[in-house]
Amino acid sequence: MVVFLLVILAAMVLGIIGAVAHGLFYLLLIGCVLVAADIVYGVVRLRRPRQPQR
Repeated sequence: MVVFLLVILAAMVLGIIGAVAHGLFYLLLIGCVLVAADIVYGVVRLRRPRQPQR
């Protein structure tokens, strides 16, 4: 869960910087890719059956 939240936070920061700073549009694109990858990671993690902890 911590990794999920950290990647979302990083994507938001990169997206904001990319949208505000002139000439750093690629940071906005990287932020969008991070959000998409994080959503895929979350879906895969939720669909996988949980294994009992020892």
